Amino acid sequence: MEPAGQQVPQPGEPSTSEARPVAAVEPMAGQTQPVPGEPQPLPGQQPLPGQQPSIRVGDRERDAVAHRLQEAFAEGRLDDEEFDLRMRAALTAKLSSDLDVLTKDLPSGATVRQPAIPPAQGPKPGSVAISYKSSIRRAGRWRVPERFKAIVYKGSGWIDLRAAELTAPTTTLLAIAYKSRIDVLVPVGVRVELDGIGINKAWSADEELEVHLPADAPVVHIRGVGYKGTVEVSTKPQEISDPSRRSLTR
Repeated sequence: MEPAGQQVPQPGEPSTSEARPVAAVEPMAGQTQPVPGEPQPLPGQQPLPGQQPSIRVGDRERDAVAHRLQEAFAEGRLDDEEFDLRMRAALTAKLSSDLDVLTKDLPSGATVRQPAIPPAQGPKPGSVAISYKSSIRRAGRWRVPERFKAIVYKGSGWIDLRAAELTAPTTTLLAIAYKSRIDVLVPVGVRVELDGIGINKAWSADEELEVHLPADAPVVHIRGVGYKGTVEVSTKPQEISDPSRRSLTR
């Protein structure tokens, strides 16, 4: 005997437990239905309401953002770690939205500073720095000549090129460390060439970024000579807890 209220299907009729075709869902107002066969936007390219869709960027857009980050670093708006992370992200950015997020918390537009003396009439940047049982330091927004020499005797050297103004497409740095250590910091947006004796590059797997550099990227050629000393090249400062670094700062 069948339960009361339950209809028994007649022969030839589909059972209620069988799957029934689902009706097509009509798109909401203002929502477009994807057209079969047409390429659909990637998840990262979906614009938010009121935003322009992301577009592919090239070397010119990446260089502009990298230059703005260098200015912000020189102005003290970014610390070493934040500057390094943003420069790496700018170098590998593919979409305009990837670049926008790197400068959204910085002042809009670069502050153009008019030099007191035109560069053509002003003094040339110094090309030699010598230290005898002391230290030399070059950092911040300084002008680097096409050829620069740093010679340290029983002291320490700090050559920071991350926010520096490179005056030539190829910059040659000669670093001589006699019973000393010279640290050279380079931005990730330049191509680095090393040769010499007693010169090391702080290496990590994520620093293989030169494949992303444009063909006309600036080149920094570092020639190092370390006699009972060393020349260290990296993209950011090493921890002060490093025993070898601490021994030079006493």
